[in-house]
Amino acid sequence: MSAVPDPVAGTPATLGVPDLTTWLRRYAAEIVAHEQELTDLDAAIGDGDHGANMTRGMTAVVAVLDQTPFETLDALAKKVGMTLVSSVGGASGPLYGTFWLRFAKPLSGLARTDAATLGLALRAGVEGIQQRGKAEGGDKTMLDAFLPALAAYDAAVDAGAEPTAALRDAATAGRAGCAATVTMVARKGRASYLGERSAGHQDPGATSAALLLECAVS
Repeated sequence: MSAVPDPVAGTPATLGVPDLTTWLRRYAAEIVAHEQELTDLDAAIGDGDHGANMTRGMTAVVAVLDQTPFETLDALAKKVGMTLVSSVGGASGPLYGTFWLRFAKPLSGLARTDAATLGLALRAGVEGIQQRGKAEGGDKTMLDAFLPALAAYDAAVDAGAEPTAALRDAATAGRAGCAATVTMVARKGRASYLGERSAGHQDPGATSAALLLECAVS
């Protein structure tokens, strides 16, 4: 995805409905490409269905994108959230669905958004996951990718970055956070039942979260 300048000279780069649509389509393709990896990661410490569940959900999202035009960012994000809740099994459907439903709120009525408002949307989505999953950083969940990504995004925006540059920093931090889950002992979810045996495995939710962030800029 590449945020583009507004027509008025000197205005900051913004992210619009076409950009978010591209982001989602790219993510769907990456989920399909990484389905087996996500399945294998989940089989080691969970139910072994994360890859299949995410593929089903993102395939449903692409079907929505193919069938429905969206004029505003919040309308698109809300539909994505509702689609994931209704089509993805396990914990990932409600969590990713909540992310997009909360993401939509700061973008109400907007066809395009600047970096600061996009940051509010990202924060709302991540906080929604925290509230829904009752998890924190270090619990070996998708939040271990999302929380450092959010911090990196905010730091980039504070330094004057436009959406694409800030998202690139977020994606880098999210991937590092995902990698850090390998050494963690799970404190939430199915993996927590394994106790110390959950260490040594990368968290599947953090992996799909890192992919989401990377698809915003690749």
